[in-house]
This record gives sequence, structure tokens and C-alpha cells, in this order.
Amino acid sequence: MATIKNLLGLGFVILFSCSISKAQNNEGQVHGNVQIDAQVYKTDSIIGAEVPPSRMGFNSYANLNYTKGNFTAGLRYEGYMNAMLGYDEEYNDVGIPIRYISYRSDELEITVGSFYDQFGNGLIFRSYEDKSLGYDNAMDGIKIKFNPYKGVYLKGFTGKQRKYFDLGPGIIRGIDGEFLINDIFESMSALKSQVILGGSFVSKYQKDENPVYNLPENVGAFSSRFTFINGGFNLNGEYAYKYPDPHPDVIDQYNYNTKFGDVILVNATYSRKGLGVFLSVKRVDNMSYRSDRNATLNNLNINFIPSITKNHTYALAAMYPYVTQPNGELGLQGEVIYNFKKETFLGGKYGTNLTVNFSQVNSLKTTPTANYEKYESEYLAIGDELYYRDLNVKVHKKINNKWKVDLNYLNLKFNNNILKLILDESGSSTFGMLDANILVADVSYKIKSRQTLRLELQGLFTEQDKGDWASGLLEYTLAPKWFLAFSDQYNYGNENDKVHYFNIAAGYKKKANRIQIGYGRQREGVVCIGGVCRNVPASSGFNISITSSF
Repeated sequence: MATIKNLLGLGFVILFSCSISKAQNNEGQVHGNVQIDAQVYKTDSIIGAEVPPSRMGFNSYANLNYTKGNFTAGLRYEGYMNAMLGYDEEYNDVGIPIRYISYRSDELEITVGSFYDQFGNGLIFRSYEDKSLGYDNAMDGIKIKFNPYKGVYLKGFTGKQRKYFDLGPGIIRGIDGEFLINDIFESMSALKSQVILGGSFVSKYQKDENPVYNLPENVGAFSSRFTFINGGFNLNGEYAYKYPDPHPDVIDQYNYNTKFGDVILVNATYSRKGLGVFLSVKRVDNMSYRSDRNATLNNLNINFIPSITKNHTYALAAMYPYVTQPNGELGLQGEVIYNFKKETFLGGKYGTNLTVNFSQVNSLKTTPTANYEKYESEYLAIGDELYYRDLNVKVHKKINNKWKVDLNYLNLKFNNNILKLILDESGSSTFGMLDANILVADVSYKIKSRQTLRLELQGLFTEQDKGDWASGLLEYTLAPKWFLAFSDQYNYGNENDKVHYFNIAAGYKKKANRIQIGYGRQREGVVCIGGVCRNVPASSGFNISITSSF
């Protein structure tokens, strides 16, 4: 399959190159970008960093797109020689895994080849890529979008999913419709309130090659959604149901679960001048949905269950990220943003911004059964086991024209028995519930026009895992071209091994070109974005990143 796809890719490149060669005379447009990430590794026994046989990791990407009139064509080259540590070894190849041709008119859009898309919130279908996670489940097939009437948007597709430089074995088919009620009915067009309704159906086909279990070859899932908007109020909800889809994610490989799956997600926001409120509730039960029932890790996921917890950007605050549990979870998140007015006691001369965020995720309340569904669950009952809790407060204050301050406090509870972020050599959880307090101070000083000095101080305090941490960063920026940064994370609370994870980085940007170089240590851990995660091993050495757009 990989050989056939590479030949198709080569043929596409030849055809694509011929089209581009005529672009100058035909007034077509060519645009794209290039990204190169590389690291040279060195042995560092202090942090357990080892040098791979290649001694160097090299990831490269190049996108090239050509547009003329209603037609668009594009391709992406990827080269992993060899893949940087933390990326799956299956990526150690070069090729053109992404290539497409698309036609668009006022009412119709047809894409043949590779494409990304999403139905609603992604609860039954989301195809996307994230280079930082090494994640890419691009579809390869045909997609059609149709706008037959004002306010009516329809789309459908069929294809297979990308799996590294190959395709997964399952075939996915999907249809989606979205209806803007105020646009459809002229009598509602002038109303302040807006209503949007939508629905989707997705099915996968995979041949059953297991003569023992008689597994279903076609597994469908459907969802319905709505959005209501009135002024500063927005309410969005979606419910998805998945037919029984026995998979090792649910139980072990010899004891498949035939229970149906479902998920409900509701988001509500309200905003007015000086105030913003956000509330989200999510319930998930048995919603692992893949185009290959035997796939593991991040491979061949058809759907996406968004995390209901806040994504932190500061290093110590992000040390214990939440990992979405598709087998079952019940969670909520709430956030309030308030701006204290200028010239008040708390607002001062420039005003003060306060953000309070809280999220919690628990298990489902379940009762074991003797049948093949394995358990029953009470729909809105909260389970006894806490998975994750995060209370964080942020204060942003402009002191004067030169000084800005961000102060952050987090209280975090993290159930490692369930989330299994930290494991020992045997693959077992190294601790149960982690309770941590985290403080962050981020101070910026404007030296003069275009010159800024930023100091970041962090502390993580816990009696579990490796104990207390301290982190510091000093960054100098000469906008818009230069920056230089020094940072260190120090595990001073580790009684067995106190370690400094130091880094130095410098970058230069000119127009659409950017280069960054660095040297230092990377601690072993997990990188998560939106509840999707990958493991990162300890490493040490020199790194470089180059990006360019045209």
C-alpha cells in the first residue's frame, strides 16, 4: 500500500509541477511554507538522556499550494531522517502523504485526495493535524460540500485515514448538515436571537477477521447539535451516540465490551463590557471510535473528545496535564473574567483584569453487569473517583507605561492511577493522587521602544511524585526581529536526584522567515494539547527550528 501511495504521490507531483510551470502565464497563484526542526543529541547521565543511533533527529515539512480561478491543488512533503525523539518511529520515512485537488463554485465544493474536516464539535468526526504532537489523521478520499439554499450547508465524504506514510484498513463514510434558521426563514432574519441546528452521521467499515467474536463490520455513530445566540449570550450543545464497537480500548483484547457509547457536551458563554462568564459540562461513556479496532495510542481516531480542563502554557502549570478518558468521565469547567474599571481602588490608573477558572472531572457512577455490556451507568450521577481538579486564579495588571504583571495561582489534584502520566519501568503508576500548589509571576519591563525584558518565576509545591520544583526564565525581545531567552527548571524537592533542566534559546525573524536555535535539557514527561498527548523522553543537546512562508 505504501509503495502504491508513493507512486501516486510521484505522479501527482509531476502533474502539479506542470501546472505550476504554466502559472506565470495563466495568472495562477503559488503559495506555501517550509518548516525544519532538528536536534543533535548528547549523552546526559544526570537526566537519563541517551543518544539514539543516528545521533540526530530531523523533521521537515513543506506545503505547496496552487490556485487558479475555481481550482486549487496542493501537496505536502514530509521527511523524518530520523524522527526526533518523542515522535513515533513509524514516521522514519520521506514522502508526500498529503496531496489534493479541489474545485469550488458558489454552491459546490469538491475535493479529491487528502483533506481535513470536522462535524460539529468533533464528537463523531474530526480530521486534523498537530505537528507538536506528531498527530495527523488526514482523510484520503473524496469530499463534497453543497450549499443548495441560503442558510443550508451540507457535506459528505468517504475515504480512509492516514497512518504514518500509509492508510488504515477501515473505510469511513460521513454526512453532515447545518441549518442557519434565521437565514432560511426571512421572517426571522431581523430577530436579535439566532438559532443554528445541525446533525451528522458517520459509519466505518472494517472486515472482521476474527472468527471467534463475530465483530460488527459496520459501526455507525450519529450526533445532533444546536447553537442559540442572543446578544452576549451563546449556548451550544451536542449529543452523540455510537453503536456497539468492541475494541481493546474498552476492556482487554480478550474480553470485548458490546456496550453502546455516547457523549454530551454543553457550552454556555455570556459577555458584556468588563465581564465574561464561561461554563462547560461534558459526559463521556465508551466513546473510543477508530477506523481500525486494533489501533492504539493516537492512531486512527475518527472522533475527538475535547478536554474540559484549562490548557496551561506555563511550564510547571502544564507539568500534569489532563488526558481525556474516552472510556468514561463526567466533568465541568467554569470561568469568570472581570475587569476592574480604571480609576477605582482595585482598578488603579489602567484597570485590573481578574480571571478565576475551575474544572473537575470524575468517574461515571457504574454498576457491573453479567452481560456483554459489562456495566450500566447512571446518566447524571457523579462517580466516587476524582480524576482531576484544577482551581486557578490569574491577575493581570498594567502598572504604568513600562511595567506589566501577571500573577497566577493554581491548586491541582491529579489522579495518576487513572491518568497514568507517570509510570515506572514496569509500566505501573508510581503514585496515586497528586496534590500540588503552583505559583507563577510573569513581569514585563519595557526598556524603550521595541525593547522588552520579561522575567518569569514559577514554583510547584507537592509531596508526591518528584516533589517541589522551581522555574525561572529571563527573556529579552527586540521587536520585531530578535529575542534571547535563558530558562531553568530545578527539581529541588527530589530527595534522590536534584536536577537542573537549563535551556538557552535565541531567535531571529524577518518578514515571513524565522530561525530559532537552542541548547539545553528536556525533562521526560508528557505533552498534551486539548486532551491529546504524547510522551517525550529525556533529551539533551542542540536544537534548531526554521520556518518560512511564501
